[in-house]
Formats: sequence, structure tokens, C-alpha cells
Amino acid sequence: MERRPRICDYEGSDYRADFWEGKGREYEDLAERIALRHLLPATGQRLLDIGAGFGRLAEFYGGYQQVVLLDYSQSSLRQAQARLGRDGSLVYVAANFYAMPFAGDTFDVALMVRAIHHVEDVPALLGEVARVLVGAGTFVLEFASKCHLKAILRYALRRQRWSPFDPTPYEFAEMNFDFHPAWMRQRLNEAMFHVKRTRTVSHFRLPLLKRLIPAHLLAGLDGLCQPSGAWWQLTPSVFVRCAAGKPAGEVPAILHFRCPVCSSEKLQESGGAMACAGCGRRWPVEDGIYNFKTPLPA
Repeated sequence: MERRPRICDYEGSDYRADFWEGKGREYEDLAERIALRHLLPATGQRLLDIGAGFGRLAEFYGGYQQVVLLDYSQSSLRQAQARLGRDGSLVYVAANFYAMPFAGDTFDVALMVRAIHHVEDVPALLGEVARVLVGAGTFVLEFASKCHLKAILRYALRRQRWSPFDPTPYEFAEMNFDFHPAWMRQRLNEAMFHVKRTRTVSHFRLPLLKRLIPAHLLAGLDGLCQPSGAWWQLTPSVFVRCAAGKPAGEVPAILHFRCPVCSSEKLQESGGAMACAGCGRRWPVEDGIYNFKTPLPA
């Protein structure tokens, strides 16, 4: 029996308060936003934010006609909903990203930041992203790199056992992976994604520098260094902009769901649920959040 990949579940946690607010990560947040302003298309039809959490990157949603926030944690999506509201242009979906509940060729842009480090089966995830993107759709991905300067120095001084040059992903904590840039590029190529641009981020992620230099100045310096990612990637965070290698197509006017179990696209919303005509399962719609994790009892 084939083992299913593990899922990292933030259900019930307060990721916003536990990781971001007052946790000394203002520099990283600002540096990542600089990278996204250079890589993410400013406008589009339908954006998919994979691992959207509490909607940290909502400042980039405004140029899109519709944005789908996808996360496995319903509690995180409730936080996003409380922050961003229930505008019809925002759709909140709780689902497993290995079986995204969307019809193929649905989005022109997909975004995934600070999420793929929780992915055990990267090829399966990338295959799903490629499936739901239309034509030469844009995929902006951030991943945690194992081959950064600090890791290289620690390895050279024999202060860590694992090699930053080994292309194999390194699980430094349960369901937390660092990836070699060359390994990630190969996986993207296999999924028919063509890397168009690369920016390296968090060049100055050192406690001393973060204490001495204001976050906005340090992030500004980081922004000046980010284009060097076109030649080498030696930072703990790497952003890439990719184009899907598919025939040209058009984004449908309406968001079409797909059953994550039987893959039928014949779903209809009624009685507080998305009813699947293919297998009879009913997926609940709970207070404005589409829940494709657990169907309602038969």
C-alpha cells in the first residue's frame, strides 16, 4: 500500500502571533515583499495563494479580479477572513494541496511563499500547481535553501554534520525541509515549469545586524542584492518566477471546483455544501469557507 505524504497542519495555532507579530522578523517580511513586487504580476484575473494562512500577503491581492486563499488550516483562514472580509473577490478554501479542489486551467497566477518547506512530496505538489494553472501561467515560489553561506561555513568548521552541497532535501525538524536550489530547479523542470527569474532573499539574516540596523534599511539593502540570484543562490530564502509549459488557454470567468476524491468537476453548491454528482460526497461550506478536507456524513 502506497504511503501518503504527511501533512503539516496549523489547525488551532496562531501562526500570526506565534511567528510574526513582535518576533523580530520585520526585516524578513519587508525583504520578501520587495522580492514579490519584482516577481509577482501586479494584475491578473485569478490568483491562487497556496498556504495563504492569515493572508499576510494581502497587499498583492488588489490587482486581481479574484483571489483564492488555500490553506489546510481552517482556523488560519478564519483569521484571514476576519482581516480581509467577505468580499466576493476573495474565496477561502480549506483543502489538501496534494489534491486541490479546482478544475484544471483555472488560474493565471499561483503564489506560494513560506509553505513548500512543509511539503514532503514536492513533485506531487508541483504537478497539482501545473494542473490548475492555465497556459503559460505564472508561478511565484519561495523555498528555504540548504546551501546558504551560514550553512556552508558551519559545515566547513565541522559544526554541523549534514552537507549543504548534498542535493537531497534536509528535514531539520519534523515536516520542515530545506532544499538545494539545483534540486528544486530540477523538480520545477520536471513539472514543466520554466524558471524565468530568480531573486535571493534574506542576505542579512543575522541577529546582530537585525539589532543594529533598522528593518526598513536592512530590507532596502537586501533588495539591492536580490538580483544576484540570477548568478548564485547563497541565501536562506530563494524566490523564483516560473512560467507553466502548457498550450495557451484562457482563465474561465467562473471558478470551477473539482472533487478531491473522485476528480469530478460536477459540483453544485446547495444546502450549505458542495455536492459532488460523481461520488455523492457533500463538502461543507462553513461560514464562508469551503471545506474540502472532510465530507459531511452520508
